[in-house]
Amino acid sequence: MDPAQPPVSPVKPPMSSPFATFDNSYSRLPPRFFAIVDPTPVAAPKLIVCNRALAGDLGLDLAGLDDAALAALFSGNQPPPGAARLAMAYAGHQFGNFVPQLGDGRALLMGEVVDGQGLRRDLQWKGAGPTPFSRRGDGRAALGPVLREYLVSEAMHALGVPTTRALAAVITGETVMREGTPPGGVVTRVAASHIRVGTFEYFAARGDLEGVRVLADHVLARHYPTLAAGDYLGLLEGVVERQCQLVAHWVRLGFIHGVMNTDNMTVSGETIDYGPCAFMEAYDPSTVFSAIDRGGRYAYAQQPRIAQWNLARLAETLLPLIDADEAKAIETATALLNTVPARFEAHRLAAFRAKLGLATADPGDARLVEALLEAMHRGTADFTLTFRRLCDAAADATADVNVRELFREPAAFDAWAVDWRTRLSREPGGAEERAAAMRTVNPAYIPRNHRVEQAIRAAEDHDDFAPFHRLLAVVTDPFVERAADEAYAAPATPEEVVRRTFCGT
Repeated sequence: MDPAQPPVSPVKPPMSSPFATFDNSYSRLPPRFFAIVDPTPVAAPKLIVCNRALAGDLGLDLAGLDDAALAALFSGNQPPPGAARLAMAYAGHQFGNFVPQLGDGRALLMGEVVDGQGLRRDLQWKGAGPTPFSRRGDGRAALGPVLREYLVSEAMHALGVPTTRALAAVITGETVMREGTPPGGVVTRVAASHIRVGTFEYFAARGDLEGVRVLADHVLARHYPTLAAGDYLGLLEGVVERQCQLVAHWVRLGFIHGVMNTDNMTVSGETIDYGPCAFMEAYDPSTVFSAIDRGGRYAYAQQPRIAQWNLARLAETLLPLIDADEAKAIETATALLNTVPARFEAHRLAAFRAKLGLATADPGDARLVEALLEAMHRGTADFTLTFRRLCDAAADATADVNVRELFREPAAFDAWAVDWRTRLSREPGGAEERAAAMRTVNPAYIPRNHRVEQAIRAAEDHDDFAPFHRLLAVVTDPFVERAADEAYAAPATPEEVVRRTFCGT
């Protein structure tokens, strides 16, 4: 179906709106940018969770809405007045192969609000039914991926990572057809925007230079307002810098996105689409979780290289805007793209310095970091626990015993610890102050894969959401250790290990 001039579905009866007036700037772009379609009603929506703190940040007044009204709103059964109700068009390279038309196949932009900080934010239903971009799909989401996205996106926010957020999740009262027939769900997602590298590719692939220009101007105004109008090279550099920062955040936490396709890379620099994502336990740079990533394209250590590859695809779409002389445009963009490895490494090294309690820079710091990671790899040490226990070791050398027990070859840690303490001796400040600073960047709790899976299984198989709520409370307060939550810091036992994760479709 050609979405250029989509039919507009009848609007459902309006509800009393908790929203300030929507200001849907994307819907004011040309009609070929999106398709307008109402969410498909679900049978019996029930509210699982509503992020009232986030709602307050967005300026939404939910106080007058009970759970039934919230379920109607966040399932899409009763769109609020002024809702945009649009599915965005985009393309994308998926595992390196270009697909000229993808688009929001199971998501609809509810609308845009301006939050308390004056920032424009998208609200989007995910799992709200088919759109012209569904490619024969049902447009629905299974409950498991809805819960995973809610848990991991809110954990990432608490961990200080730029990310989409989760505003609400509902169970629909219907099943969806996947490998089995799991219950369905809808998650309401919040983002600075949902514009992707693949959005630019959509217009470039059609030879629609005017579409690329209109989109670029919109992104400049929305995400890079300090740049001059028409500064398309500045736009590319802005996206490059934010993506280098973002992937450095992932790497510092042992996070693996799983599907770094160009349609999953935002121009705002936020993490988006928590499908087969996972946090590594035993450190191994070749770790892959996604069941469909058989070649390891999106392995942990490959993520910086793939980010550069994706950014090159964005650069290709902008070449005619960067310079009318194609050769000069290519030379200019290539020079910028060649800065990606150094930019990323600078952010990565700064992050690992902080994790190791280093407030100053030393020429040997990169070697110190790599030596620890190599020892962790050989010793199959848990990534998160190693760095968390180093916080105590920074304050008291007798706590080394708690770190070394994580290593299958503890002598490798012992040798590294000597060099680390020598390096710490050249740092200003006291040991307790240093340890306290380390505890603000080395989490005690992450959404470990087996815990996420346990929460999903309890909800899908037994209609029991208590494990989900318990895990959510733990991972959204990740830096403060609590005796009652000690089990959530532990890696999976052999029988609990989750080796493969799956996309929600």
